[in-house]
Amino acid sequence: MASPNDAADFKLTVLSPGGRDREQYFEHPAEADSPAHAPVNFHAFAACTGGSFHRDVKLAIADNSPVLLLLRGNFKATQQALTKLNEEKRTVAVSFKETGLHQIAQQLGDRRRLARFIDIVRRAGGCIGVTPEATEIFRLVRPKDDGEKAVFIPTPYPLEDRQWNMSILPDQQSGIFVGTREWDVPSRNHAAAFLLARRLCDETGESVTVFNFDGRKGRNRLAELKFPDGKLRVIAERKSYADYLREMAKHKIVLQLDRSRVPGQVAGDALLARTLCVGGDGTIERIAFTNFCGHGRTIEQVAGIATTLLKDTQKRAAAIIESQWRAMERLSFSATRKQLEIFYARIARR
Repeated sequence: MASPNDAADFKLTVLSPGGRDREQYFEHPAEADSPAHAPVNFHAFAACTGGSFHRDVKLAIADNSPVLLLLRGNFKATQQALTKLNEEKRTVAVSFKETGLHQIAQQLGDRRRLARFIDIVRRAGGCIGVTPEATEIFRLVRPKDDGEKAVFIPTPYPLEDRQWNMSILPDQQSGIFVGTREWDVPSRNHAAAFLLARRLCDETGESVTVFNFDGRKGRNRLAELKFPDGKLRVIAERKSYADYLREMAKHKIVLQLDRSRVPGQVAGDALLARTLCVGGDGTIERIAFTNFCGHGRTIEQVAGIATTLLKDTQKRAAAIIESQWRAMERLSFSATRKQLEIFYARIARR
């Protein structure tokens, strides 16, 4: 049997102890139209290595592989799982499951959860932050001379897999897709994104599309924006992830003003849809959409960028190619697998 730390046969087990997602194995590339969980977010760390995703620590141990253990809930199940994994001498790194700055602050504001967090981070072999900010928090808890065992590795996307290429030719795209959906999370700035979309609609004539899962409450909020007739398309039905990406791919840009410092799934979705994400400050935005993200930019500057991309097809087409190139270098499955393999080999030698 291969050693759990055998780099030549590196597969990663992702464990979300007590979580809701079912066990999933990624020996073969995940199919875009499968009802199973898509190979994104933390499932992507398993998928890019041909590994597995579990919620049961016994099944995770049975994999005989290095483990990425997720900090979730009140961290009690994570703490117990780490004890069992260490007893079985598995190589374990930990990561926050919910990684927005507001989410981390809320989790660590509880005394018991904070104590568990410190204990877990100190006993784990290493830590993976999927945002630079989460990585810094891990490093504050690790010993000063142990910084190399708390690393930043963003969540990857299956960019190399043709079935996840939802592209439409740039000259066939139209309109603005508002990528955020949470009115009640202040740092999402969902209302501000819509005010900007309304202005862009007036100035460029482009229509706006959004998913609304808030029922009448969401519809009433949207009605207050008073879009011109026929210029706001609201989708209320839930779609499969692949169909959601196909919908996004029809649009010239994906717009948001999120300031949560999240991993950046909206931007990651835009990468698979082969369109452009404008205005957010998540990790994927800062890496792949550096010239269009909201990091360090005012709303007025974001508006100028969006207007140019909406009006100039050639610039938009060139920007899509550039964003894909940046993503392949840093966010593809192949690039991330190499980073994970190197990191787990390093912490296995502790």
